[in-house]
Amino acid sequence: MADEKAAAKNVILLVSDGASPGTWDAASYYQHGKLGEQAYDGFSTKGYMSTYPLNTSTTPTNTAEGELGYDPTKVWNAATAEGEFGDYPAAFEGYEYLRSGITDSAAAGTALSTGEKTYNNAISYDNFGQPLMNIGDYAVESGRALGVVTSVQWSHATPASFAAHNASRNDYEGISKEMIESGKASVIMGGGHPFYDANGEFRIPTSGEDYEYVGGAETFAEVLSGNTDYTFIDSEAQFAALADGSYELAEGEKILGTFRSGTTLQQGRDGEGMTPGLDNVPELSTMAEGALNVLSQDEDGFFLMVEGGAVDWAAHANDTGRIIEEHVSFNETVASVVDWVEANSSWDETMVIVTTDHGNGLLLGPDAATVPFQPVQNNGEGEIPGVSWHTGNHTNELVPIWAQGPGSELLAEAATKVDPGLANYEFRGLGQNYLDNTDVFHAMMGAMGLDAAAVTAEVEAAEIEVGALAGLAPASTDLVFA
Repeated sequence: MADEKAAAKNVILLVSDGASPGTWDAASYYQHGKLGEQAYDGFSTKGYMSTYPLNTSTTPTNTAEGELGYDPTKVWNAATAEGEFGDYPAAFEGYEYLRSGITDSAAAGTALSTGEKTYNNAISYDNFGQPLMNIGDYAVESGRALGVVTSVQWSHATPASFAAHNASRNDYEGISKEMIESGKASVIMGGGHPFYDANGEFRIPTSGEDYEYVGGAETFAEVLSGNTDYTFIDSEAQFAALADGSYELAEGEKILGTFRSGTTLQQGRDGEGMTPGLDNVPELSTMAEGALNVLSQDEDGFFLMVEGGAVDWAAHANDTGRIIEEHVSFNETVASVVDWVEANSSWDETMVIVTTDHGNGLLLGPDAATVPFQPVQNNGEGEIPGVSWHTGNHTNELVPIWAQGPGSELLAEAATKVDPGLANYEFRGLGQNYLDNTDVFHAMMGAMGLDAAAVTAEVEAAEIEVGALAGLAPASTDLVFA
């Protein structure tokens, strides 16, 4: 099942949901007044990644043939486009192309977690309506611990793609119920608290919908009663204790942390960006540190996914202040994870990947409606950069990816495609090569020394049922990067 020579004991995937290339730049300009100062900028492997889904249907279409792709010749087409794109000027044909054929977070998360492209809406489901084993399943079957952490509801699309299986991302109650009842993940952290609103204010739930992100009222009552595999935490102090080591963890204790907000850590609160935030919720970095302290108790290692989920929400709203806030929080979380690796593990045994699941907002420079692909304008440290938005939805842009540690070379080997137009972004120093989001799954599996077919066969032989997944595996199980 696992290769004894596998170097990566641990794999940590950090996802800034909905971060277009310009989003990374805007946050760095605000933080440092320049690029190149983030913890991931010094990683050994760096490049770009395509994110398109198999198709844009929201239900299975029962074919393995993909309808979409990424075509650099269409991306960089600077011919003037006539008319408007919703509330945005059409501007250029390249922008029009990037606003079409887009993935949602479910299909993108499933590609990262299973190595298979699928329809929009699918949570570890293929385009024939069948569940797929995801890397969380494989990690647990290899003896490792699993954790998912997010700044939005923990049953949202991205965390769900690594710890659940569902034909529809919108079945939040079903997804969260599976995550709780399976007990598969040793750590689950995020929002969706039924007793708090988006401003962190206490509320009395008035309907079943208030409980949908936590498995429904009955399941949540079982959680609070201690009748599940999980210890429930929700106060900022509890998250902080878990992070600083003062929380007394019992051997094998599993944590379900639901911070005191109905939606996001900070993005959903009232007011403008770059203003004081809620003080009753932890930082994303605090949750990540706490999760690492729990997961690292497993001597066999772990897989952890950490998501800056509300970056996407701010992009949908075209809220420049809030997206910088959210992405700065994500950057600080990456820095905390890097510090943890260097203090408690090593780059010889832990692989860290930093990326996003897709772009959102097509964030460019202030005059990008007339200057094709004008980069975000640097206005100096502590100043909001000059930007313009060109959609309120996801994009088909190539997105950045960085990696460090054992197995990162597999990502470099997978980046065999070349987009000469990336020379427009050469100031980032990421080159012109790109891989596909499905390659990330194969690289993570390879880093951990796991073979999908072998794991599935062992599960079948032991007659272990992984939810409804017995006997299922991704269609492609070889480490082939093309």
